[in-house]
Amino acid sequence: MDVFEKWELVVGVEVHCQLATNTKIFSAASTAFGAEPNTHVNEVDMGLPGVLPVLNGKAVDYALKASMALDCRINQRSEFSRKNYFYPDLPKGYQISQDNLPISQHGHLDVELEDGVKRVGITRIHMEEDAGKSSHMAKAPFSVVDLNRAGVPLIEIVSEPDMRHPDEVVAYLKELRSIVVYLGVCDGNMEEGSFRCDANVSVRRRGETELGTRCELKNINSFKFVKDAIYYEMNRQIELIESGGEVIQQTRLYNPDKGVTFAMRSKEDAHDYRYFPEPDLPPLIVSDAWMERVRGELPELPATKRARYVSDLGLTAFDASVLSADRPIAEYFEAALSTFADNPKTLANWVMNEVLRETTADTIGEFKVKPAQLADLVRLIEKSVINGKIAKDVFADMIESGDDAEAIVEKKGLKQVTDTGAITAIIDEIMNANADKVAEFRDGKESLIGWFVGQVMKASRGKANPQVVNELLSEKLKG
Repeated sequence: MDVFEKWELVVGVEVHCQLATNTKIFSAASTAFGAEPNTHVNEVDMGLPGVLPVLNGKAVDYALKASMALDCRINQRSEFSRKNYFYPDLPKGYQISQDNLPISQHGHLDVELEDGVKRVGITRIHMEEDAGKSSHMAKAPFSVVDLNRAGVPLIEIVSEPDMRHPDEVVAYLKELRSIVVYLGVCDGNMEEGSFRCDANVSVRRRGETELGTRCELKNINSFKFVKDAIYYEMNRQIELIESGGEVIQQTRLYNPDKGVTFAMRSKEDAHDYRYFPEPDLPPLIVSDAWMERVRGELPELPATKRARYVSDLGLTAFDASVLSADRPIAEYFEAALSTFADNPKTLANWVMNEVLRETTADTIGEFKVKPAQLADLVRLIEKSVINGKIAKDVFADMIESGDDAEAIVEKKGLKQVTDTGAITAIIDEIMNANADKVAEFRDGKESLIGWFVGQVMKASRGKANPQVVNELLSEKLKG
């Protein structure tokens, strides 16, 4: 029996997005990744006596953009609080976060699944600072602390417990990551910790309405690990309940090498952190003018772009999904489309199959073949100046040289032969040299037409127009 027939999985996720500011949320220290330990730290980050935090306005802009993209209600008055807990990588002994009055609440994200669209509620988005990083040394009686991350600006996006399958969670996370990267508020790098997921997992028997005891799976840094960890934790909880045990509320970590979750600590509730208002920061007041400025900077989001590609350009849902998945790729495609809009499907195929074979979303900005050059190449195909096979050779030359397609075609004499007289002469020569195959064709072996086409293309060094070749061959072979 499928476990989902008897049991219902309930998942809500908390996603920490590192905001793509140059400096930290309350100090002027750099947020750049990969520096030597404790080199991107100042007095504010270290919590030295007598220093005061100053809110980074760009971080607020980014939090507002994410809130608007997720249809959240903006709280134009929000407050910062101190979240108190002791850990070596938290030098102040508290984390500045938002509690009762976050920057936004009550939004949603529509996620496209195989069986339709699922709406996942967004409970809240709040701003906070990151902690540092503790490293536990093997066989050493001490740990080391790097405070470079301390004070890095984050937003935490908290979903409702609306997801019922690990695949739904992954789809939600992928769509959310795509949105924040599109907005430019987060680089989405999971390996570097810029986009981190905590999943709250519980199970209940089918038909029950009360939520089960949840366990939080902490800091999972890949979509695959998220899926695997939730599957394992779901089965662990079900086996525990069915054997007469009881699920204990815990924070758990996932070990991808062993494919298991394990207890880290008992799960804290909000009251355990003893939140109280941050006395060194006034309430954050977002004016109507501030809201409108930020709203005017929002780009077209992935879901809207996908729908437009299908309805306006006639692309398939799959093509639209590939081309809109990353903003740099979508911008490349649309820049090419702006100079050649005659056949969006052909242009889309070239971007997906040829361009993305050579480059990625991260490097397409430096790709040697610029969008207008690709459009010119496709235009030559559409005008029958060159055929598709020759176009691929020209494209390879463009990657190497950076030259325009037309210049390469002229220089190498690659223009397609459409002169029926020249093609007829080649056909006659091939038919005369292969009278036996002509006879076979006329005796009913019509599949030989492909062989004759290949011979003509070979003799013309690939420059004969395939359509003309097919038409003339059909006419002459059938006698």
